[in-house]
Amino acid sequence: MMTAPSLLTPRILIPFLLVTLIWGSTWIVITGQLGVVPPSWSVAYRFFVGAAAMFAYAAWRREPLMLSGPAWGFAALLGFAQFAFNFNFVYRAEEHITSGLVAVLFALLIVPNTLLGRLFLKTKVEGRFLLGAGIAIIGVGMMILHEYRAAALGPGVVVVGTALTLAGVLSASVANVMQGTKIARAQSMAAMIAWAMLFGALGDAVYAWITTGPPVIEPTAAYIGGVFYLGVIASAVTFPLYFNIIREVGPGQAAWSSVLIPIIAMGISTLFEGYRWAPLAIAGGAVALVGLVIAVAKRPEKPSVSGGNVVSVPVEKDTASR
Repeated sequence: MMTAPSLLTPRILIPFLLVTLIWGSTWIVITGQLGVVPPSWSVAYRFFVGAAAMFAYAAWRREPLMLSGPAWGFAALLGFAQFAFNFNFVYRAEEHITSGLVAVLFALLIVPNTLLGRLFLKTKVEGRFLLGAGIAIIGVGMMILHEYRAAALGPGVVVVGTALTLAGVLSASVANVMQGTKIARAQSMAAMIAWAMLFGALGDAVYAWITTGPPVIEPTAAYIGGVFYLGVIASAVTFPLYFNIIREVGPGQAAWSSVLIPIIAMGISTLFEGYRWAPLAIAGGAVALVGLVIAVAKRPEKPSVSGGNVVSVPVEKDTASR
């Protein structure tokens, strides 16, 4: 009997780990995008580059670049939610609170992803998954508390930064759930993401021009290199992989990447920024990992005897199977 795939399925686990590692590195790169160039223009540049890379990839694979009638509006909504609202909220949040705090807050993506996936995609959620997610959220809360204490920010700044981050979380969650719908599955993945990125980048550019004026660029290798890393590696490479994970195991399981990303981001910050792990951060990360193990670990199969032969029968379907 074939069981539904989970995060532990190799064809899902490998891209999941790759996406998580890459996105864990983006937080330190994003901080280099802030300063000279307004955040909205940095977001626009990122996704113009990402869209160009996705169109090139789709053409190389000889996939159809045009979408069906209703899919055009769908791609526009996806682009605005994922590549305009989400990232503008995140970049703006980092103007108020530290990138570490933003990264940890984004780990809460697992909550709306699970709830919206259940509501709109009828994704099954088992008690084991909910227990693991609850434990992980406790761990995330411990890391949030540490980052808040370490940042020593004023209450007003923290409230604004947290609100912007949570708005980004909700925007990303809406886009994640959209990827599990029938209309998304009916389109070429590369073409859908390419158009969504282009629509999102156009929205970013319009917003940037209205709020900050004409385009601004920082002509340094660090800034330009950061734009191309974020646009190609952290967008054109990762989003097709991540959206395919959503289609395979549901938005709830896919969102576990957001729980691991801040741990990776803190590790990178340790190497390049001298970040020091406090006991509360270490404990929070450990608790979050325990929650992950509980949520995705498979239950042992129960043997049954049929005709003198022992047959392994799965106890129940994996979390978030459809």
